[in-house]
Amino acid sequence: MNIKVCGITQLKQLQQLDALEIDFAGMIFYKGSPRYIGDKISKKEIKSADFDIKKTGVFVNQGYDEIMKAVEDYNLDVVQLHGDETPELCEQISEETELIKAFRIAPNMDQNIDELIQDYDDVCDYYLFDTAGQKDSFGGTGKQFDWSLIAKSKIEKPFFLSGGIGPADAEKINKFKHPDFYAVDINSMFETSPGVTDMANVLQFKQALKLYKRG
Repeated sequence: MNIKVCGITQLKQLQQLDALEIDFAGMIFYKGSPRYIGDKISKKEIKSADFDIKKTGVFVNQGYDEIMKAVEDYNLDVVQLHGDETPELCEQISEETELIKAFRIAPNMDQNIDELIQDYDDVCDYYLFDTAGQKDSFGGTGKQFDWSLIAKSKIEKPFFLSGGIGPADAEKINKFKHPDFYAVDINSMFETSPGVTDMANVLQFKQALKLYKRG
């Protein structure tokens, strides 16, 4: 099971995640987020560092030029679009780098996932499904949506499962079945404060995923 830890704001924590062999690290470039990376990590340091972890820039309704400048400045490996971006913008970006397109799923609502994603099938590498928040909120709710909506959908592209996943959810994740389930995305439930990840919890979670898988 691949793991993405989102909301990283410190170079030291990026290094720690890399040492833990976490697969993806998300850095948020959306100014409306309490985890906005801003100038918290030196562009020069991160660009020159040798990481195996995939550095993922998270953007919300931002333009092509702004996104690609961040890709260059931070030597990003992946772009995640977490807003209401068009398939046309996704296609532009996916021609330059790996792309995750996020979709926000409202809790307790019967949404047709296959209809939601159909216009994006040819213009991204991965999907990510997160819990929808209130108006102007683009994730980080700490709540889970109904995963059965995903389980009964075709999807047919590798996807990340996100939204309110905590340290105690390893068993639930391993019981969740879908042929295209690729990775779990964790964030606020693993933080001591916004943008500061509890690495001990991340390690325990990773070990628990392996334990339940063996079981």
